Amino acid sequence: MQKKLLNIVKYIILLGVAAALLLYALRGMDVKKVFQQISSANIFWVSVSGFISIVAFVVRAHRWNLLIEPMGYNPSLKNTTYSVLIGYLANLAFPRLGEVSRCGALSKVESIPFNKLLGTVIVERIIDVLCLIICILLAAAIEFKRLGNFFTEKIFDPLNEKFQKLTASPLLLGGLVLVLIVLIIAAIYFFRKIAKQGSESKINKIIKGFIDGLRSVGNLKRPGLFIFQSAFIWVLYFLGVYTALYAFSFTSGLGATAALFLLVAGGIGMSAPVQGGIGAYHLLVKEGLILYGVAAENGLAFAFMLHGLQLILVIALGIISLFLLFSINKKIPAVAETKT
Repeated sequence: MQKKLLNIVKYIILLGVAAALLLYALRGMDVKKVFQQISSANIFWVSVSGFISIVAFVVRAHRWNLLIEPMGYNPSLKNTTYSVLIGYLANLAFPRLGEVSRCGALSKVESIPFNKLLGTVIVERIIDVLCLIICILLAAAIEFKRLGNFFTEKIFDPLNEKFQKLTASPLLLGGLVLVLIVLIIAAIYFFRKIAKQGSESKINKIIKGFIDGLRSVGNLKRPGLFIFQSAFIWVLYFLGVYTALYAFSFTSGLGATAALFLLVAGGIGMSAPVQGGIGAYHLLVKEGLILYGVAAENGLAFAFMLHGLQLILVIALGIISLFLLFSINKKIPAVAETKT
């Protein structure tokens, strides 16, 4: 009961943060003008961007299969794609819930140990972070001054301001140190308990399976294809942003450099610990477009359009995937029984 209550409180807090960021992004904006601009978007280019996103979902699912393959399992691409989409849908409810949800979904229909799948998803996340860093470095090399100003004004300065406020308050600083000490003590206690239980304990088996999942990246049967797909996913993300620029007259002339810059800004926004990157994505993409001379209302309209497109795809495809994954797989045992 206490755990459920804690999860509800966390959800409300994170949703509140997302709402606060969204309101901050809308501060001083002519909301009516923003939505008028959204309604003027070119449907063809919006559709092209959406189609590219769907292709990216499938490529991500196939790359996940490549990580699962070395552990001796061969899930169908269909089930893996459904699970990935269910994971994206779950992330809208609670940040990072998607990783657990998609592992749980695939584990149930393909009989693959959950802990091993979770290990492969951690590998995926590490690779995605590395790809985002590469994109940041590439954007920095091309747009050094613009990106430097963006990070300084929109990320580093606000973080530095908050850190100074934290260190200026002995009570807050002491509380942070106390929490850190408690976490360290809890971790030491946890690992000592595992050591006492022996190698055959349930916890050890879970950890072993998790490590097997992490090790899958070192035992890839098709490493070249895995590297290609990891890069191709981010090329698709870039193309999704690039084609979306043509949906509005005020962004159609910005070009590939701006698309890369917005990919970085949006990627950072989506990484924020709030549901679906709501608020953080809109704020950073809007500010990024302002650096390219786009009016604030127009920049926000573009952010709302692109994020809204992803939201619609994730909700629609996630719900369909949830239904198809479990309804179709429920029928399989029944069919097998009638044949016997």
